[in-house]
Amino acid sequence: MNQRLAARDLAHVWHPCTQMKDHERAMPMIPIRRGQGVWLEDFEGRRYLDCISSWWVNLFGHANPTLNAAVRDQLEQLEHVIFAGFTHEPAIELAEALTNVAPRGLTRCFFADNGSAAIEVAVKMSFHYWRNRGRGGKTRFLTLTNSYHGETLGALAVGNVALYKDIYAPLLMEVFTAPTPDAWQREAGESWEDCARRLFLPMRAMLEQHAGVLAGVIVEPLVQCAGNMRMYHPIYLKLLREACDEFQVHLIADEIAVGFGRTGTLFACEQASITPDLMCLSKGLTGGYLPLSAVLAGEEIYDAFYDEYDKLNAFLHSHSYTGNALACAVARATLNIFATEPVIERNRVLATRMATAAAALVDHPHVAEVRQTGMILAVELVREKRTREPYDYRERRGLRVYRHGLTQGLLLRPVGNVVYFMPPYVITEPEIDFMIGVAGEAIEAATCD
Repeated sequence: MNQRLAARDLAHVWHPCTQMKDHERAMPMIPIRRGQGVWLEDFEGRRYLDCISSWWVNLFGHANPTLNAAVRDQLEQLEHVIFAGFTHEPAIELAEALTNVAPRGLTRCFFADNGSAAIEVAVKMSFHYWRNRGRGGKTRFLTLTNSYHGETLGALAVGNVALYKDIYAPLLMEVFTAPTPDAWQREAGESWEDCARRLFLPMRAMLEQHAGVLAGVIVEPLVQCAGNMRMYHPIYLKLLREACDEFQVHLIADEIAVGFGRTGTLFACEQASITPDLMCLSKGLTGGYLPLSAVLAGEEIYDAFYDEYDKLNAFLHSHSYTGNALACAVARATLNIFATEPVIERNRVLATRMATAAAALVDHPHVAEVRQTGMILAVELVREKRTREPYDYRERRGLRVYRHGLTQGLLLRPVGNVVYFMPPYVITEPEIDFMIGVAGEAIEAATCD
């Protein structure tokens, strides 16, 4: 059955982030029949532990009874309605819940369809705000090296991962780029905090130099996920918030991947005790069930668009499925799990178990670093440990890890030569031991020559 479905798929389906020729031999397509908790099962009964939450979206496991019920109940009432001029209770309740748990001052919720769309909304909203305030010269954005914010053109422009961006460069707006503060770059004896403080200096210099034309600066708080799971200290966010206030530049926090408990707090910005001007959310927002995103803003930004019709100051951005009732209902149920269960506290226990299980990998001759922020743990593979000489990308060591993992019941999807773990929060401690133990075997198999 697996082979028949895979053949039908390859005859017509074009998959994302994939060289489709790989699926003919190097990476056979795996049809999935069902999911339960952290496990996926194919049509031949083989099971795979979802170590990556199916691209970082699943929080509380596959086929979660609470979330299933939320979708089922909403389906019997309303699946969708135009969100211009009409509204519905799931969207209202979700907006109320999000603004209630978000960093203080984020009181308005603008819905979109996915993470990239949220970035587009935030970029347009920031630019349009300054225009409405009579400062139309503030049209540029400042981003970090190694950053990733999505793959629609606006989101791609404010990102910096060459693999995704370079080929489309002629289509993209120009941005300013400051050095990433990730702790991988720290000097001998330098702490994560000292590294972040040192690397903030060029960011501050660029903010000061270009303040007159800068609308906003956009960052992924604490973890640059698609950028090889690179991590940095929260002090950088605190310094950035202060500088953005000083130079009158919006701070846009892309919490699409790191929000909803991934970093050890509900939102990563909490660890720096800051409120961004705009915060983008998606992925875990619906617990991994349906596409939905939101951009949260404060009253000051909202008021810049609030005017008489003939002033033409309204924010004009829409999607046909904006505020989809099914997606809002399951997102509201997801937030309710956080409100009624000690999710963050449990995650701290699980994160500690992940760290303990991965400690054995630190001394591996081809592991340069094991790093962790909350429920995100990453293992950096290198050819030479002492010099950190990387493997050539053409050797595809990560693919070797992926393939070995599948033979032992793990769904891993390394980012280049970085093997990472971002499991659903319902994973058990024995499952964590199994996950990292098998991944260790996969790393050994992938680096033994």
